[in-house]
Amino acid sequence: MKVTCGIDWAEGHHDIALVDADAQLVAKRRIDDSAEGFAELLALLADAGDSPDAPIPVAIETSRGLLVAALRATGRPVYAINPMAVARYRERHSVSRGKSDHVDAMTLANILRTDAHAHRQLPDDTDLARAIAVLARSAQDAIWRRSRATQELRAILREFYPSFLQAFAGNVHTNLATNDARAVLAIAPTPAEAAKLPKTRIITALRRAGRQRRVNETATEIRNALRKPQLRQPELVEQAMGRQALALLATLNAECASVTNLTDATTAAFHKHPDYEIITSFPGLGDVTGARVLGEIGDDRARFADPRGLKAFAGAAPITRASGRSISITHRRVKNNRLAAAGFVWAFATTPRPGPAKDLYNARRARGDRHPAALRIVFNRLLGQLWYCLQTNQPYDETRAFPNHTDPSETAVA
Repeated sequence: MKVTCGIDWAEGHHDIALVDADAQLVAKRRIDDSAEGFAELLALLADAGDSPDAPIPVAIETSRGLLVAALRATGRPVYAINPMAVARYRERHSVSRGKSDHVDAMTLANILRTDAHAHRQLPDDTDLARAIAVLARSAQDAIWRRSRATQELRAILREFYPSFLQAFAGNVHTNLATNDARAVLAIAPTPAEAAKLPKTRIITALRRAGRQRRVNETATEIRNALRKPQLRQPELVEQAMGRQALALLATLNAECASVTNLTDATTAAFHKHPDYEIITSFPGLGDVTGARVLGEIGDDRARFADPRGLKAFAGAAPITRASGRSISITHRRVKNNRLAAAGFVWAFATTPRPGPAKDLYNARRARGDRHPAALRIVFNRLLGQLWYCLQTNQPYDETRAFPNHTDPSETAVA
């Protein structure tokens, strides 16, 4: 008797449904999110014929959490089914739009009963690869939070303290996340305090922030910039905005520290992984971007049967929509967004360097592709080569990756 299990996951409890090959309900149970509840689940599976040689497959709507980790530790096949797919399966049997936790558990079990071949098991990644994924994602989230905190602080400074933004504008834009900017803002949060700020305090703040070169010259430039005439808010309003700026600065300081700590932890873990040398042998892939790529693709070699699967997962491969005489080829919108973001950075870092990747980018631009589309082509090519190198356990070789490449400068000379 072939039995499949569906689990409707929730925060406080989980609904379990087991069905046989004839879609008949074998058992159902509601368990809580505890060790005792998980023991009940294992007992329920054992009563239905579960064994180490023939484990009952489990379908659940999430790929993370303690329940999923415990199920994976038992060695049984676990399928993470997209909630949107579950909703479409549910509509195959009911048009009333009725919904319940038990019905969802039954739907999940029936998905495995009828269409297990169309869904992927959770990859069998090592614990180190999964740890790198957690750290890389959290570091990326911290970077996004840092950017948001920087923009919030910049917005309030524009309203009452534009001279501070000009003091740290540089040649392009103001970077309030730098150590220098945060150190000076902490001791001069308003134009009134900046006007009375002596150069010695600025020097002390810069050194405390870690600056070692051009301290005296930089302090002079900052003091002169902060003392330039500017429009001012009323005194009480300016003081209130200064307090607000200090509060936002505290948030920015916390996010900057998080970025540093998490990035260091990600890099340290990435260095320990066996695939480190292969991944970083590729142009444009360093410790940070390489860790993000590894965290998203994992180290289960059987996860992607061919390069096309990996490219589709990353959103690098185009998608074709054909119906009758209508054919359109567009980029993928349903993809792993984190891997796609890392791929954009990877391709962007590769194209400025002379070589086949840059020539491919220039060729696509010459054919009329826009910048993002051309970068996607480069990412698509490099990702296929990465799949091959990981499968064969060899580093990147430019001559083998681009065997038909000809240097444009040599062609021009000839």
